[in-house]
Amino acid sequence: MLIRVCRELRMHSTAELSSLQFSPLLARTQTTHSTIDPVAYDCVKVVVVRAGGALLFSEFGTRHVNVGDLIVLAANTLCGAEPGGWVTTTTLYLDRDYVIDQVFWQYAEQFTDRLDAKAFLDARYAEPAQVVRLGEDRAGLLMPWLDELTALSADGLPPERFYRAQSLLFAILDVIVPRMSVTGHRVTMTQRCTTCPSLPRHRQFKALRADARRAAELLRGEVARRWTLRALAEAVHLSPSQLGRVFVEAFGKSPIAFLTMLRIERMAYLLRTTETPISVIAKQVGWGDADFAARQFRRSIGVTPSRYRAMGRAAASG
Repeated sequence: MLIRVCRELRMHSTAELSSLQFSPLLARTQTTHSTIDPVAYDCVKVVVVRAGGALLFSEFGTRHVNVGDLIVLAANTLCGAEPGGWVTTTTLYLDRDYVIDQVFWQYAEQFTDRLDAKAFLDARYAEPAQVVRLGEDRAGLLMPWLDELTALSADGLPPERFYRAQSLLFAILDVIVPRMSVTGHRVTMTQRCTTCPSLPRHRQFKALRADARRAAELLRGEVARRWTLRALAEAVHLSPSQLGRVFVEAFGKSPIAFLTMLRIERMAYLLRTTETPISVIAKQVGWGDADFAARQFRRSIGVTPSRYRAMGRAAASG
């Protein structure tokens, strides 16, 4: 999908965002000095670098970002960062269905329904993660809008200010979207289709259906278990095909792909915080084959496990 650096530079966690009254758009500004382990959010994200810089690792590989750059991440896309001393960012959190609705009305004369808008997004914005180089001058135009949007959504966006917040978002997207990479066909291995649109929903950046949420909780609770789709489906009283459908609707990827994401998150944390051999860590997160684990890690984070560990050591010693 279009738009989606990470544990939002740690001051604003998923739990904090979820505790707010639901809004399809929120903004947060913060500064971080410490490593951000790879993490994924259940929303589309745009991260604008306002000061400092960082080394990112995600499905696009590794990229250095500085003032004037922004990071676009689709929902449920892993991303981590190593600040170059420190970095200040403003992050926009956008509900996926809200984005689809805006595109639908943007091209109203072309589309019959929201499924047309979803197909359009799949074709034009197939990369789940990308870095857009705006430049300092152009990014500077966004700062007053970003500051006001952050202030409006500090305690959850009040309904009476929604139209003002939406107008600020549209002004920001008017600058950003024309500079994003687009494609009509698959050109890289990281490209994928995004979630199928569901009916508009009121949620706190969480899944819609209780059984999908329960399945995700089971996977989070037993990351190292040798899960099969059938076993997971039985645990939530659905058929495998039903579970696959509702899970992709809720999280934008299959249960097994979601489990892979959770394992990589855990693996990254253990690589940075322990001296445990990589082969042992692979088993601890549920992969018996260390080579397979390394391939999965590199595919999602952009660096090998050994390189990721070395980067963490270098940052700690510096």
